[in-house]
Amino acid sequence: MKPPLFRGLAPWLLLSLAALLLLSGCKGATPIKTLLDDPSHFDGQTVQIAGSVTQAIGILGTGEYQLDDGTGRIYVVSKEGGAPREGAKVAVKGVFHAAFTVGTETAAVVVESERVTR
Repeated sequence: MKPPLFRGLAPWLLLSLAALLLLSGCKGATPIKTLLDDPSHFDGQTVQIAGSVTQAIGILGTGEYQLDDGTGRIYVVSKEGGAPREGAKVAVKGVFHAAFTVGTETAAVVVESERVTR
């Protein structure tokens, strides 16, 4: 028989382990500049990015925010969970969608499937 402490602790341990695995994957995050320099190569693919939130808007559980990793900025769309606050450090996994490139500007977005706030 498990002591009561361990019964309530198990879900938190699993959640913490999952968060650590995602955050440790930040080392393998794709630089935003790489995504924007060759958007057709990544279009429709699942990518992982990490950085600081520079702009955010959320309403009724959905949101959009801009993520800056020091190499570039990209918008992230959240269909659940709203948007993190400006200044938050996040790691995001999602599908990259390239819209268009005109000259030096590329319009692209990542549709979030997972997010961990650090």
